[in-house]
Amino acid sequence: MIKINKIYTRTGDDGTTGLVRGPRRAKHDIRIEAYGTVEEANAFVGLARVHAQKMPKIEMTLRRVQNDLFDVGSDLATPGADDSSEGASLRVTQQQIDWLEAQIDLNNERLQPLTSFVLPAGSALAANLHTARTVVRRAERVATALRAAESDVGPRPIAYLNRLSDLLFVMGRLANDLGKSDVLWEPGRFSGSTKG
Repeated sequence: MIKINKIYTRTGDDGTTGLVRGPRRAKHDIRIEAYGTVEEANAFVGLARVHAQKMPKIEMTLRRVQNDLFDVGSDLATPGADDSSEGASLRVTQQQIDWLEAQIDLNNERLQPLTSFVLPAGSALAANLHTARTVVRRAERVATALRAAESDVGPRPIAYLNRLSDLLFVMGRLANDLGKSDVLWEPGRFSGSTKG
């Protein structure tokens, strides 16, 4: 059980922060950027949850996603191999990725096939899900940069983020009346036009 009594410690005033283990790092370090972007994505998922109150299945799914994103952040914040004397570190599991895939398949089968790319618009819930999706994609890009820089980063956090962005896309379509209210891209529709 985690117990947090004090909000400020002043230990980061020098521009560094602590990880789960290892020496402190600069707050602009790629590892801190990676799990910080996951935290940002989590906040946007939380914002989508606010708009999902009338769609309880989506809200419950997003609740689990928020919890899992803390696991992703913890995984990325834990450099180095696990030491048996310290116990196993919290890592993203294959079961978490499998759950995302099952949710994607379950929800996508309710949707009509796409005939164009979907613009991130429509209902407030859909727009917020698409915003969360783009932040998750950014978190994935930063996590892949971290993995390129530090070989101890496992593949599962990245796989989780990849699948999550797909799930958020599918749920964005669900939130647009099962895709019937999707706003579709119309290539070249307004190019060269002077009329609004």
